[in-house]
Amino acid sequence: MPTPAAFSITTPTSSFGGVDTPRGPIPDHAPAWNRQRRSQMPSHRYRDVFSRVDVRATYRRWPDNRLTEAPLWVPVDLRDGNQALPEPMDPDRKQRMFELMVAMGYKEIEIGYPSASATDFAFVRLIAETALAPDDVTLVVFTPARRDLIERTIESIRGITNPVVVHLYTATAPVWREVVLAQSRSDLLDLILRGGRDMLEFAGDLPNVRFEFSPEVFNLTEPDFALEVCNAMTRLWDASPDRPVVLNLPATVEVATPNVYADQIEYMHTHLDRRESVILSVHPHNDRGTGVACAELAVLAGAQRVEGCLFGNGERTGNVDIATLALNLHAQGVDPMIDFSDIDEIRRVVEEVNRIELHPRHPYAGDLVHTAFSGTHQDAIAKGFAQHRHAAADAGVAVADAAWAVPYLPIDPTDLGRTYDEVIRVNSQSGKGGIAYLLAEEYGIDLPRRLQINFAREVQRHTDAEGSEIDAATLWRLFSRRYMSPRSETTAAVQVEPLTWHRSRLTASGGGLFLTIVEWRAGDDHDWSAGTGVSESAADTAALAGAGRS
Repeated sequence: MPTPAAFSITTPTSSFGGVDTPRGPIPDHAPAWNRQRRSQMPSHRYRDVFSRVDVRATYRRWPDNRLTEAPLWVPVDLRDGNQALPEPMDPDRKQRMFELMVAMGYKEIEIGYPSASATDFAFVRLIAETALAPDDVTLVVFTPARRDLIERTIESIRGITNPVVVHLYTATAPVWREVVLAQSRSDLLDLILRGGRDMLEFAGDLPNVRFEFSPEVFNLTEPDFALEVCNAMTRLWDASPDRPVVLNLPATVEVATPNVYADQIEYMHTHLDRRESVILSVHPHNDRGTGVACAELAVLAGAQRVEGCLFGNGERTGNVDIATLALNLHAQGVDPMIDFSDIDEIRRVVEEVNRIELHPRHPYAGDLVHTAFSGTHQDAIAKGFAQHRHAAADAGVAVADAAWAVPYLPIDPTDLGRTYDEVIRVNSQSGKGGIAYLLAEEYGIDLPRRLQINFAREVQRHTDAEGSEIDAATLWRLFSRRYMSPRSETTAAVQVEPLTWHRSRLTASGGGLFLTIVEWRAGDDHDWSAGTGVSESAADTAALAGAGRS
């Protein structure tokens, strides 16, 4: 067996490419325990959000609110997610994704940008001409505020009997107005209203059609202008409770902490005209890595609808992950209204359609999210599983129906169609608890606690030398080699005193045999030995045959 590589002290070298170790002064106000230095990063080039947009200071109600029900989820994978793919979806992949979302229970789905490509237009027409969409699924199509593109969009939905939302968008933030659109506030408002009137002209008489408006880059738009534009649109479209307008407020580029976005949403929620006739929607992106937090706080602040993508696909760092959002609710005892009972199948389809693999640490869906390698975590999880089984038995309910309270596992992996096989895995960071758990689950061996400590040293030597993960079969081989080898002739005559006996019935993986573990003392020696047999007495004999070995 190879020996583990030894660590040696060497002179540090600059071997990390362009990494430039901070060499500025330690700030005068820094406490003695914080020795961080000023870096060479050009942070002076950027302004914080409060320098870029007026964030209205209002009395905050949202911090006192709780998430008690799911918002309306609107997956935008077929449009926003698709336009971010290196290889956009072909018709078959679009259909596969759509069918998956219907099967999961989504009741409003954005199906495309029909004026942008022939593929998207054809897919909308496929839905119009087939029974792909159940009657209770609302279909959303997306269009910019251009008359010809609006007309093309409405043409694509002709004949659809499902409820339809036509989604109009225009960027409203100052940089976009000045750099991209070259429009003043008043000019841009006129442009948006013209688009709104075009939608009324082409689709206002369609009884199954409602309208949605997004002031793109809402989070960098002046609050008074965002409010002015949104109120103008609900007034133009005559929003009413029986034909509400969706006002979707995107964090198109995430630029601030989630509490700032929540303040912006709450300001709109409390100041919009015709509030009872508005479905307040959000569409966070994930540029700062806090898209999920932005969406959750936005719902606390009054949002009723959330647009995003399964597992967070989308431009740059992605749209908000509506799978994580939904399962966060599930973990708090709130029905997400969407089914994730076979998350590996869902992930497989999404990876196949997007042609992008999920990270193994992706929340809820990654390969390793329910896996513990750390010894302390494994020990706590193993004890938690045992307590969970006992609590279920005491309550007279099935294990799958018992209240979940297992350390380090926020939800039961079986809720997502997974097993406990991958929860505890063993490497050089693992401890006795994980080792004992794997042997118990795979082979039915109940290791005494003191033997767990003893055997963990043997496993540690192996993992340190090999540097890799080991499975239950390898643990069994190590156990057999260490505790089941017979005594040599020179030690066979040593007087052995058995101290404790521990008996198990091995599972099919262990051949269905009986296993006996004996703790013994022989003179100054103290150790353990084990043996198997077709009966308890045969296993006892085999175990004693190894006792007293040198």
